[in-house]
Amino acid sequence: LILGLLLFLGVHSVRVMGEGFRTAQIARLGENGWKGLYSLASIAGFALIVWGYGQARLQPTVLWPSPGWLRHVAALLTLVSFVFLAATYVPGNGIKARLHHPMVLGVKVWAFAHLIANNTLADLLLFGSFLLWSVLSFRAAKARDRAAGTVYAPGRASRTALTVAVGVVAWVAFALWGHTALIGVRPFG
Repeated sequence: LILGLLLFLGVHSVRVMGEGFRTAQIARLGENGWKGLYSLASIAGFALIVWGYGQARLQPTVLWPSPGWLRHVAALLTLVSFVFLAATYVPGNGIKARLHHPMVLGVKVWAFAHLIANNTLADLLLFGSFLLWSVLSFRAAKARDRAAGTVYAPGRASRTALTVAVGVVAWVAFALWGHTALIGVRPFG
């Protein structure tokens, strides 16, 4: 789990801590070569995270009591997270226009939701790492925007409504079916 987190989040932190390194590697390898290595390292890190977390769940180390009502709070927060994720991909929406980096904010909300609803050492490592990464990543992205003078186009209400609808539908599908199928845990049962 720890090796997977280091690899996956390390690769995804290059823009946070090493923009010059990233630029040099793109110049050396070409954009497609860089993307290929980045993708392979990401996939390997993700596979290690999945395997390591699965192994850690077999013999959990409970750190604190977790009241059942926090699962409801987490469910609501993950709904927000799914809307933020949708805002990343639906062009012309007001959420992206206002927040600028909704995917990173979606990861932040997702990680926080899972951190408060779960109570094992593996949960703390997994979701705490993603929460810390998302905070640093968002800060770095905002700094890049300021340095580049990035201006985001205003969103349209119809595109924002579509974004919310897509996020809600994706959340319902994942909460009712996907989470159980992929993670093995029923969020509502």
